[in-house]
Amino acid sequence: MGWHRELLIGFDLETTGTDPHEARIVTGAVIEVRAGEPLGRREWLADPGVEIPADAVAVHGISNERATAEGSPADRVADAIADVLVSYWRAGVPVVAYNAAFDLTLLSAELRRHGLPSLTDRLDGAPPAPVIDPYTIDRWADRYRRGKRNLEAVCAEYGIVLDAAHDACADALAAARLAAAIATRHPKIAALGPAELHTRQIEWYAAWAADFQSFLRRKGDETAVIDGTWPVRHLPDSLPA
Repeated sequence: MGWHRELLIGFDLETTGTDPHEARIVTGAVIEVRAGEPLGRREWLADPGVEIPADAVAVHGISNERATAEGSPADRVADAIADVLVSYWRAGVPVVAYNAAFDLTLLSAELRRHGLPSLTDRLDGAPPAPVIDPYTIDRWADRYRRGKRNLEAVCAEYGIVLDAAHDACADALAAARLAAAIATRHPKIAALGPAELHTRQIEWYAAWAADFQSFLRRKGDETAVIDGTWPVRHLPDSLPA
């Protein structure tokens, strides 16, 4: 049948910012999807413990007042999300996240910030896998396509309806449906098992990062460094409290 017709786990975070080392979780969603149909979901609202900037509020619509009044403590949310994801990885079920290197790095930073076991610790030393990242796969499979590569644009390219962009549950569902649509359009992607596809994405992401770094340096930014690790980027020795 192919992995894209089996159970997939959509995952998304909405956050306080765009730097995964510094930003905090505001909302999170994990949704089970099979053949494009949602089967069940879990959602979280966190009190991030820091002010949510106005530009972030404008994106996801969660105000500081609501996060403070209704959100669970940030450490409990990060811990719960990590446990749910790990339960699927232990069962060999792929977790789908659009631009996974952002969401999984941010979750990993939150776990460290709060002194909680890392994803690898929870997996008895194994890396979090399999992960399926439609962003990384689409960029490799259709490298020369012009236009934006954000979730909205790529969903439009593959005919996926995104009901409410930047709502964690809507984005998680769209990511899972998008992964299946990409595999349907590109049989060479569908033919790979989740474990092999995970390994290929590590290679594809590293190659993209090296190319992008070279491009930036040719353009004059001689110190540009693009982290090519995927799906979890390197964390600095110290993180903002």
